[in-house]
Amino acid sequence: MTLSLYEALVPSWLQMIDALIGVVDKAAAFCAERGISEQAMLETRLAEDMLPLDFQIKSIWIHSIVAVERIEAGTFSPDRGPTPTSFAEAKEKLQETRDRIAALPPSALEGLADRDMVFVAGERRVPYTAQNFLLSFSLPNFFFHATTAYAILRGEGVPLGKSDYIGRPRVKA
Repeated sequence: MTLSLYEALVPSWLQMIDALIGVVDKAAAFCAERGISEQAMLETRLAEDMLPLDFQIKSIWIHSIVAVERIEAGTFSPDRGPTPTSFAEAKEKLQETRDRIAALPPSALEGLADRDMVFVAGERRVPYTAQNFLLSFSLPNFFFHATTAYAILRGEGVPLGKSDYIGRPRVKA
């Protein structure tokens, strides 16, 4: 059986976004219970030279639905736009991302697979096919940022376990 680009991406995106929505809920409850500022938590980093939690969460939608949209436009550049300022805003944006991904028909990704596109960062221009960009750049970034968001929150004491990160696996029905 051949695995389509849609099947390689969309179910995993949805599974991880659903899980991250639950992680964000637990983080909000943790902050509320302990009187911790959500803004302070969203500014937390794993290491001084890494970007904070708010950026990690934002990168989930950047390296999923926004990546698809930018492929359609022919270029992808690092996103310098605003990050969520509360867990409610983060959850809303994650839910919106989830809904938009769920609405993608399989043909939308299959139609983009061989399209040429360019990653642009300053003077750097890296050519890709859409498929190679999604599978070798955006998907690894998606998982990196999801893992980093989980690790920041876990490191700050939010009661999370592996099942919170993995979410609901796709089991045989």
